[in-house]
Amino acid sequence: MSAPETKMNWKQWLNYPSLVRQLPFILYLTLLGVVYIYNGHWANKTIRNIQLAEKEIRELNYEYVTAKGELLAKSKPSEVSQAVAPLGLKELKGSPWVLSDSLIVQKRKTD
Repeated sequence: MSAPETKMNWKQWLNYPSLVRQLPFILYLTLLGVVYIYNGHWANKTIRNIQLAEKEIRELNYEYVTAKGELLAKSKPSEVSQAVAPLGLKELKGSPWVLSDSLIVQKRKTD
């Protein structure tokens, strides 16, 4: 008993009828390859966009912290009084006066 040889015959796979029969599978593999390459490019583009957005968020956060610090510094009572001094406004030293209409005050007393 001799063992049958299971050697591949490449001529059987490379003839025209065999290639035509396997063309749908070859096209399917080609399509999968194109989709795989496109997916890689799309993922890289998405990662770049995410990194760009994160950088912009960090920059905006720095601007926010800077603006908030400047506002806190400018809203101190001493800074406000210096800012309104050219307008002729002065800081109130005593208690505020209450202005009222004399007719309204008389009506309240009679009621």
